Amino acid sequence: MSEFFTGPDLFLIEEQIDSWLANFKSENPTILAIDRDEGDIIRWYVRLQGEEKEFTTVWLTLGQRTLKYETYVMPWPPENRDQVYESILRANDTLTGVHFSIGDEDAIYLRGEVVLTALNARELDRVIGTCLHTVERYFPILIRLAFASRFES
Repeated sequence: MSEFFTGPDLFLIEEQIDSWLANFKSENPTILAIDRDEGDIIRWYVRLQGEEKEFTTVWLTLGQRTLKYETYVMPWPPENRDQVYESILRANDTLTGVHFSIGDEDAIYLRGEVVLTALNARELDRVIGTCLHTVERYFPILIRLAFASRFES
């Protein structure tokens, strides 16, 4: 089982993440904004500029053992649902560090997590980059399947 962080130790990790994200934003024009959730949950929203999908927002949620990350890929597929689901299941077999999942309202998400003892600036950069890269790679295929009638000429 991974190490359990509370109180001051968790606060230090939170401060590190704030610092790493601020540095990423200053060095990378792809990062458009970084926001924080002011509620009970420690969460950041990293808004990224994409090419295939105009914007991708990665949600980072700090827990006592892990940093969970997720991004919304697309809404529930009204067409070719079986093909869309097959595509994401096949993609999961080749992905590292992230996986497709079905979330609220049957929307498609990309999710993952990293244990806090393995978290550093390089790993956080990898997490955000992997989320953006994976969305950019699969979004065009999935959206054309899920909304095929809108792409017909």
